[in-house]
Amino acid sequence: MRSSIIIGQYVDKHSIFHQLDPRIKIISIFMLMLSFLLLDTATSYVITTFFVFTLIIVSKVPFVVILKGLKPLLFILSFTLIYHLLFTQGQVIWSIGFITISLEGMVAGIRFVWRILLLVLLASLLTLTTKPLILAKGLEKLLKPLSKLRVPIEQFSLMIVIAIRFIPTVLEELNRIVLAQKSRGFDIKSLPFMQRIFAYVPIVIPLLFTTIQRADQLSDAIDARGYGDGKNRTSYIELHFEKKDFIAMLVTILFVLVLFFIKWSGI
Repeated sequence: MRSSIIIGQYVDKHSIFHQLDPRIKIISIFMLMLSFLLLDTATSYVITTFFVFTLIIVSKVPFVVILKGLKPLLFILSFTLIYHLLFTQGQVIWSIGFITISLEGMVAGIRFVWRILLLVLLASLLTLTTKPLILAKGLEKLLKPLSKLRVPIEQFSLMIVIAIRFIPTVLEELNRIVLAQKSRGFDIKSLPFMQRIFAYVPIVIPLLFTTIQRADQLSDAIDARGYGDGKNRTSYIELHFEKKDFIAMLVTILFVLVLFFIKWSGI
């Protein structure tokens, strides 16, 4: 199950994307994700798809890893597509009983599903190409101005990164417990639906126990290293903007401007 979850995982490759400053990556990906709200024409979708797949190629993250990470989204994508197919009014292209499918519904469903896929692919690149500690450092630097308002920036950035990092760990633990239950002849999939709901209890309870245990161990490790509240903490790695970071930001701005132009001109 761990291989099917890409959020929180880091793929060690030697690419320009891996070498970029985490602050630039966070800002750029945030800007790009917001710019996807401008997608409404076929041209904008084609250009954005080409751009996102180019970023994946540049990052050198294997497509197999990314494709496996899309499996958990199949339910959400299917639900989104079916919802638009059934509840969007327009020119009817197929009908049986009370179920009608319109051309507009099909187009809207494909557009929304494709937009979600692009958003997930883009967001995944951030964690796949940035080590958790570097990501925490970048978040801390970006949120530094809020410290004047007495916002605990250090704790907040560390909390966000630990939460992201622990997603695959918790799912890996869940997979281990499910396999252990199967080895004892306890297969949930073979049970009826109603019994299956209560059958998750012997899986959820040990999962909660091990998760709390891991959190306790992590807390002890942080205390042992004298992390404290994180204020005035020195770092072995200092972040510095380089030429490639400015080029990456320039590419991001140009791409957003292109989407604005397409939206404005209606191409």
